Amino acid sequence: MYNKRVIFITFLILNILLFSSCKVTKDIAYFQQIENKYVKGKGANKSSYQINPVNKTPRLYDARIKPKDLLSITVVSTVPEASRMYNLIVPQVIRPDQSSILSEPTLQTYLVDNDGSIDFPVFGKINVIGLTTKELQNSIQKKLASAFSNELPIVTVRITNYTINILGEVTSPGKFITTNDRMTIFDGLALAGDMTIYGRRDNVKILRENADGVKEYITLNLNDKNVIYSPAYYLEQNDVVYVEPNNSKSRSSNYGAAETFGITTLSVLLTLTSLILTIF
Repeated sequence: MYNKRVIFITFLILNILLFSSCKVTKDIAYFQQIENKYVKGKGANKSSYQINPVNKTPRLYDARIKPKDLLSITVVSTVPEASRMYNLIVPQVIRPDQSSILSEPTLQTYLVDNDGSIDFPVFGKINVIGLTTKELQNSIQKKLASAFSNELPIVTVRITNYTINILGEVTSPGKFITTNDRMTIFDGLALAGDMTIYGRRDNVKILRENADGVKEYITLNLNDKNVIYSPAYYLEQNDVVYVEPNNSKSRSSNYGAAETFGITTLSVLLTLTSLILTIF
């Protein structure tokens, strides 16, 4: 009789632990309920597959220029003298007592003003708001076509201050920068060391300022497999990502380290006492 009671209590404890484990997995797992609908990818081997989205049109993300962006614009041609006037060069530093150059010439960046314009050499004010870097490159090339009769110069545009701020329940909160004008929410979380175990995956908030100055909040549920189709899946420059603490972390924040240790110890003692009384 005694052995049966011990086996029963052990079985009960294991079931409680199992169900609590399932609950934790449900709270922290990304991309839940992904359907097993796969198609073999081009050039893939037998073990390589790609997800086939249902009724979703795939698209490549292109960042759009906003006010206060810093743009790097370079114009290159086979005749350096012809393209030099279209590149902003930082003045070289020369000591008064020497004729030697102390710094290499570097390109200046263009600050997009609140009206969405930049001052470009020769052409003056150019409106760039809402354009992708590729669209701005094509626009500048067209403007330069008449100045370069024998060739079309190469124009390169980059956003140099594409930064994302990540706060809350992540391992290393802070400001992060991307050099390819593209960052997904998971790229950002990876740079921040991923969420802690106390971060809410189902209620990640994105604070975004649009090109017209309007601010909006977007909520992401990272447990949902359809998060990849959210307008905030691709983070825009200067987005603020905030990961909320879950209920467990919020409750524990009301107590100090000593109180938390005391409550945990008391809970363990009560559990052991109840178990001993039940057995004997």
